[in-house]
Amino acid sequence: MSCNKNHLLTAGAFIGGLLAILGGILIPVGNSIIEDNVKKEAVIENGTVAYENWVLAGSPVYRQFWLFNVNNPLEIAQNGSKPILRQKGPYTYRVRYLPKINITANLNNTISFLQPYCAYFEPGLSVGTEEDNITFLNLAVAGAPSILPPLLLPLLNNAIKQTNSSLFQTRTVKEMLWGYEDPVLKQLRLPDPHAGVFYPYNGTADGYYNIFTGRGNIEKLGIIDRWQGKGKLTTWQDPYCDMINGTDGSVFPPFIDKRKLLDFFSSDICRSVSAEYESSRVLKGIPVYRFMLPSKTFASPVDNPENKCYCKDPRFTRNCTMAGILDISGCKEGMPVYISLPHFLYGSEALKEAIDGMEPNEEEHSTFLDVEPVTGISLNVAKRLQVNIAVRPSSQIEVLSNIKEPILFPLVWLNETATVDDATAEELKGALISTMDLLETIQMTLIGCGCVIFLACIISLCVLKKNKTKKYDQSKEMTDKGISANHF
Repeated sequence: MSCNKNHLLTAGAFIGGLLAILGGILIPVGNSIIEDNVKKEAVIENGTVAYENWVLAGSPVYRQFWLFNVNNPLEIAQNGSKPILRQKGPYTYRVRYLPKINITANLNNTISFLQPYCAYFEPGLSVGTEEDNITFLNLAVAGAPSILPPLLLPLLNNAIKQTNSSLFQTRTVKEMLWGYEDPVLKQLRLPDPHAGVFYPYNGTADGYYNIFTGRGNIEKLGIIDRWQGKGKLTTWQDPYCDMINGTDGSVFPPFIDKRKLLDFFSSDICRSVSAEYESSRVLKGIPVYRFMLPSKTFASPVDNPENKCYCKDPRFTRNCTMAGILDISGCKEGMPVYISLPHFLYGSEALKEAIDGMEPNEEEHSTFLDVEPVTGISLNVAKRLQVNIAVRPSSQIEVLSNIKEPILFPLVWLNETATVDDATAEELKGALISTMDLLETIQMTLIGCGCVIFLACIISLCVLKKNKTKKYDQSKEMTDKGISANHF
């Protein structure tokens, strides 16, 4: 009977150990299965899961606008007073609701496409209508002096006076954002006399993108190979600043390492940027990594020497010591447009002190991406930027003659945001998270049960052996006593 117990317990220990080993083996095997499946379905080519969501975003993308209304336009124009601005918004538009067009698969594992620009007003997500009035900077009056040569400034001054234009104007939200016929530009007989913060927009695109599909090398998935037919920019006239790095921000190569930066290119600001890991979160039941645009992105070259080649106007930026702004006039046909984070977040105090109404805070004004680390898909994005115009005094333009010092004048700040919808989140959880959880449960169950069975059998064998030894010793002792008694 004891022999049978020994055999059973030995067999149990063997089976327990085998189960634990099997559970351990399943960890790399399970990870390999998931990795292979992700590599297969993440490739951007017709027939994969990723391709369908790439052609047309499954979740709605919105652009929210907060417009800065000028409360004291006459005081600024006549006395050079400090601008008093109050934001009004959000005015929300649905964007990127049209699928990519002119999609062409290339032989070098890249794919080319155009993303049409489109904007549809969403009144239910806005504080008012597109017909609300906003008093803001006259774009032609403020911007033209930076574009025109000095010899033509008298002509511009005459056009301003003949059209009774001033430094500020009141127009509708729709006109301010998307365009209007400007009387000054019309008077100058320009081919296109329209102006607007984002004019032209609907029906346009920011150029052809050529990105890697991930076929043959999943680590290059979504990486931009060429934009507008070029492998680098010409805006900054510098090898570093002209680099086109990373993806377009909508997707990244899978298996994200939070210790590394996420690089992406934004045509809105004519440059590439990098986001840093901030925290791990859970979004609709899906673990994500939050990456944020750090303060050094728009830091002055004094604090971030890598930004030296982005400083193109040392005079306006106080010898490149001003933080928080980016001069993008080089890709805006000379218009003195500066990009910043909303309310000059992380910007120099001088920028905020020059304007009454700037109240920056990280929660509302920072840019972030919540990325699912296994697939590299951005599930929650908030891209926040502010558009500003540099206004400079001019003795040749009467409406600018009372401006005392150059000033960076905020026009609008935007939040382009997209969050994975519930249906897509459930689909992702079912296809990926549930599979990972199931594999992990099986692994832990096998390891746990195997270890328990193994240890229980080993302990039982030890106890059985100890009892057997004890009985043997007792039997021997009794035998020895019997021999001694017979001797006497």
